[in-house]
Amino acid sequence: MTFFDLLELDFVQTALIAAAVLGLVAGVLGPLVVTRKMAFAVHGTSELAFTGGAAALLLGIGIGYGALAGSIIAAVLLGVLSRRESDRDSVIGAILAFGLGMGILMLALYKGRTSNKFGLLTGQIVGVDSTDLKLLVISSIAVLVVMAFIYRPLFFASVDPDVAVSRGVPVRTLSIVFAVLVGVATALSVQVVGALLVLALMITPAAAAMRLTASPLRATILSVVFAEIAAVGGILLSLVPALPVSALVTALSFVIYLLCRAVSWRRSRTA
Repeated sequence: MTFFDLLELDFVQTALIAAAVLGLVAGVLGPLVVTRKMAFAVHGTSELAFTGGAAALLLGIGIGYGALAGSIIAAVLLGVLSRRESDRDSVIGAILAFGLGMGILMLALYKGRTSNKFGLLTGQIVGVDSTDLKLLVISSIAVLVVMAFIYRPLFFASVDPDVAVSRGVPVRTLSIVFAVLVGVATALSVQVVGALLVLALMITPAAAAMRLTASPLRATILSVVFAEIAAVGGILLSLVPALPVSALVTALSFVIYLLCRAVSWRRSRTA
């Protein structure tokens, strides 16, 4: 089949819609994740999303629901247990190790297809059906609506938490809410790039965008554009040679990041 014949297939169109939605959500959240230095937290949350997905696979229910439940539990645990910033890394490490261990145990107990097990780790977006897409769209809309309400105080708390506390901003509550939003986005991203490579959508596009501009608005717009290029472009590039989608998504993200670093370096040299 040719490239254009493949684009007419229902599962390919579903995958492209899912990737576009994920690119939007990851791009919006990414700059704040980078600003708040939560890259390691995203990785830890993805491991609990992996555990939830493995549990769902074992129980015979939708993987998306399991991943979503696991990531929300991880986000709440991170928010509650890491009350002091000095505790954050150790708490994330403990949760990450627990999630990965339990996920491996559940996959070992699962007697179904090996591709389903492998897909949880490295992504299997071609397996996204209409039910999964509906969950993805509804969850993404919910994340974006909540972000629209809390963005200004959250950004204030992210840039200068001490001043935000003195001004009466509920920094602690905002941190937990944002952790849950990141958990939801992480669970959704697992379907595209898997638990092991989720940083490719949640972190890399935002890190690249913030190399080009200090403006929060421009950084968010660029982050969304870069995430869309990586997610949708990765699927399109994988169609004809039948290569793993996750590998191409991560490769595109990293190439964009390198190019942005080169532009940033060039600007600093010129200045």
